[in-house]
Amino acid sequence: MQQGPPGKYFITVGAGEGLTLLNAFDAALVSAGIGQFNLAKVTSICPPGAVRSSTIEVLPGSIVHTAFAFFQSSIPGELISAAVSVAVPKDTRLPGLIMEYSGRGHKSEIEDIVRKMAQNGMEMRGYDIAKIESMAVEHRVQKKGCVIAAVLLW
Repeated sequence: MQQGPPGKYFITVGAGEGLTLLNAFDAALVSAGIGQFNLAKVTSICPPGAVRSSTIEVLPGSIVHTAFAFFQSSIPGELISAAVSVAVPKDTRLPGLIMEYSGRGHKSEIEDIVRKMAQNGMEMRGYDIAKIESMAVEHRVQKKGCVIAAVLLW
């Protein structure tokens, strides 16, 4: 089976407030720099050999495969967080693993959970880990808030 060039992934996080919870979700997307894409939610596999990109190399309006976690709240003062992790195997012929998690609490706690999830998933597959990358965000809700953590794949 012939393969093309390796895929790419982009990790981002964002937070926002809005008139409604949907507006807060949209604000979080904009904050994360991904408000101009149509996100197609996928499960948590990163293609073999995929490399991290510092920019999103797709046109606005495109449908982009994305693994993401988000959390919304309309409780003023509540602290909400979201995180994602990408576990990269030592053997680049194997796929990587993306994990996402969100909830109430500090971003450090949520990020710790998502990193442990990635480690556990790789161990279940019997893959040796080269590295685990992660990113997290937290937000103190004012009226209606949302956080998102996402990994875009192309």
